[in-house]
Amino acid sequence: MRKAYFKAKDNTNKIAFPMILDYFEDLEKANKDFEHISSDETLKYQEMAFNNVLDYARENNKFYGKRIQNLTFSELDQIPLLLKEDIRGEKNLIQCAPDKQIGQLHLTSGTTGKPTYISYTLADQFIYDLLPQYNGLFPFGSEDVVGIALPYEFALPALGFQRLFQFVFGSMVLSLGKGGYMAPVDKALDLLKEYQPSVITTTPSYAALLYDEAVSLGFDPKDFKIERFILTGEGCSFNFRKQLEDKWNCKMTFFYGSTEIGLIAKECIAQNGYHICEGHVFVEILDKNGKTAPDGEMGDIVVSTLLREGMPMIRYNTEDKGFTSEEKCDCGCGMKKLFLFGRERDQIHLEDGKFPPLVLENVLLKSKLITLWYQFIIENHELTVRCEKQRHKISDNEVITEIKKLFKDNFGINCEVEITNDIPKHKGKNQRVFYKK
Repeated sequence: MRKAYFKAKDNTNKIAFPMILDYFEDLEKANKDFEHISSDETLKYQEMAFNNVLDYARENNKFYGKRIQNLTFSELDQIPLLLKEDIRGEKNLIQCAPDKQIGQLHLTSGTTGKPTYISYTLADQFIYDLLPQYNGLFPFGSEDVVGIALPYEFALPALGFQRLFQFVFGSMVLSLGKGGYMAPVDKALDLLKEYQPSVITTTPSYAALLYDEAVSLGFDPKDFKIERFILTGEGCSFNFRKQLEDKWNCKMTFFYGSTEIGLIAKECIAQNGYHICEGHVFVEILDKNGKTAPDGEMGDIVVSTLLREGMPMIRYNTEDKGFTSEEKCDCGCGMKKLFLFGRERDQIHLEDGKFPPLVLENVLLKSKLITLWYQFIIENHELTVRCEKQRHKISDNEVITEIKKLFKDNFGINCEVEITNDIPKHKGKNQRVFYKK
């Protein structure tokens, strides 16, 4: 199927980066891939691709033209960062292709303000996005049946995964959605039972919801014989994932991406950091002064797309925190690793300090007395944990005592605990932290 992509070179009027197609054709002829080429080869490709993007953007967009001027990859630190507030609500600000060449429009939910509009050309969707392949990170093929339990409305992930599995791997796709009007959970479970998918891609909270609904409807989740979940769209702690793996009896690996960027990094089966998908993106970690942070040092994650003509993202500040590592991975993949730590604004501020929500979650779920459904309620910098008991025979006092001890021993936090059975099971993006004024 890949050879068909290279035929696009014959129609250079519609292809922004013919040199890139030449590169990948040569890479395939040499039987090489980004998971196993040297770091020097990767950097050489990224410099070439980045300079291609800079040339293209300055020629086709006034906003970028002023910012980029005549700068090149070697002068990267002189290019201003692209911020969310720059592009929020601005549908044409960084669009580099005319509307008649745009094949797909995605937008973010806009829950924190105006939505962000992201335009893709057909070449972006069906040529560039699919050129770099990572067969170790995505060990799938035509024999796989894949369930995509993500929203198809507005955002990129569901359609992005669908193109990946259909056009790269030739897999059958079940468009499960996420519990909307045309995709109720019970029908999704019937489809899983009927077609026995080997792979499901969804959010951690929806994987938990699917399990609970399966049990309540009389299904045995282990009868589905799912081999792998790919989790995206939300973070979850080690203990949350471990419980999901035990429930579904399969491995779960994370995918890191966004509607603005698309694919950024993917966790391998070793589950020890995300491998940066270096054929698609160039990732920088910047310290508080905006300088490149040394390997292993925490900073802001800044991402640039290398294969996007509709709306390239050049030095886009994701607002996520993390660090990179070049340590060798047991899986054999040589691509640099990225370790994520969430966003600074999402940290929970208590009298006892500042805490990432997933760190608190990981300790909370050391308890085997509660379900995966909980809420952190913050009022006057004090924490109340609302949670559900695992079994009715457990006393409330037993659960409360254990959770209070976990938070005191691990963080020095004196929290309150509320036992309930009415925590909402949202089909959308799950909210765990609530602030009371």
